[in-house]
Amino acid sequence: MILRSVILLLLLLVIDLYVFSGVKFLTRNLQPVGIKLVWLGYWSVTAICFTIIIWGLFVDWNYWPKAIRTYSFAFIFVTYFSKLFFIFFLFLDDIFRVLRWFSEFIFPTKENIETASEAPSKTSFTRTDFLVRLGALIAAIPFSALIFGMIKGKYEYQVRKVKLHFTALPDAFKGFKIVQISDIHSGSFMDANPLTKAVEMILEVKPDIIFFTGDLVNDKYEELLPYKEILATLSAPHGVYSILGNHDYGDYYQWSSKADKENNLSKLIAAHREMGWELLLDEHRRIEKNGAHISVIGVQNWSARMNFARYGNLNKSLEGINFSPFNILLSHDPSHWQAEVAGKIKEIDLTLSGHTHGFQFGVEIPGFKWSPVQYIYKEWADLYTSGKQHLYVNRGLGFLGYPGRVGILPEITVFELNKS
Repeated sequence: MILRSVILLLLLLVIDLYVFSGVKFLTRNLQPVGIKLVWLGYWSVTAICFTIIIWGLFVDWNYWPKAIRTYSFAFIFVTYFSKLFFIFFLFLDDIFRVLRWFSEFIFPTKENIETASEAPSKTSFTRTDFLVRLGALIAAIPFSALIFGMIKGKYEYQVRKVKLHFTALPDAFKGFKIVQISDIHSGSFMDANPLTKAVEMILEVKPDIIFFTGDLVNDKYEELLPYKEILATLSAPHGVYSILGNHDYGDYYQWSSKADKENNLSKLIAAHREMGWELLLDEHRRIEKNGAHISVIGVQNWSARMNFARYGNLNKSLEGINFSPFNILLSHDPSHWQAEVAGKIKEIDLTLSGHTHGFQFGVEIPGFKWSPVQYIYKEWADLYTSGKQHLYVNRGLGFLGYPGRVGILPEITVFELNKS
């Protein structure tokens, strides 16, 4: 642990020294007092980041106050992520410098020699000026966006309305309204107001049924307690159904014993039921309306990516099922769809997933959608179709790690089922 931290600190120091070379260049024409203030501010930020990391070596971050822990590491992330953009342009400038030096060394000319002997003018504007200033400007964009995402974006809930048409949908379910939420990550919230707002928005929609597709907590059952009463107010005529996500099993927390981990999961499972949610653990249920029925299948977390655990068993969830004319699968990780559902179990018409959060960072404008998570997950947000089967990936209601959202905003999905 100490060795990894030392390596990390050395790497960050190299980044800081390299970026500082650009800062010195940008401030070279300032008054001495201005230069000192800029330099002091720059290294003060570095000192704060290093102090946070070193402090974490001696005091387990799990015992830090939640707000300090969350925003301390967010501060480090935002700072160095933005510096990487600046480094790109500094490195580009250095490449030009090396190529120019190499060219002049191999092919020396009188003009080159005279130019090299002249001191650069304070008023001249060179390629270096352009690249370094452009780098600083570009770096300011993600820095500002990430800060804004922390202040506002993380609670800017979006109600996304999706109309779906299915040939086999029973007539009684025409216009049936489903609300899907996912990835609440209650351990990331600082107070109850945002979740209260989200619950009110869901109830205003007046859904016929509500589905929650996993990750109620970050690690521990106790994270849910301040919000349990609020979430228990979620209701719909045909019930609230839920499944577990990868974070709900407590795999990312250092438990003192296996029994503690198992007890944590047992309490979380009980909490679902205490809130009035029907938790499906590799099970299925039939939803009836006016003599017709559809089926809801809930599988525990199962991922096609081997770095995530496979607790779910789709075959078990289908044991004894008499498929309805229309069938919905709740599965937290969207990679499960291609691996075990699409083209394989054709009776499953619609799969609802979450997990990706859309990386909480990206660009969404009409006709264009991008996020870094798309290089990891083929299906990462919105609706996907294979034959007559559909997958919808919810962008998540909460957040994890970075306490904000930029471009990819938190989502409440409202589906209206129609007959095609």
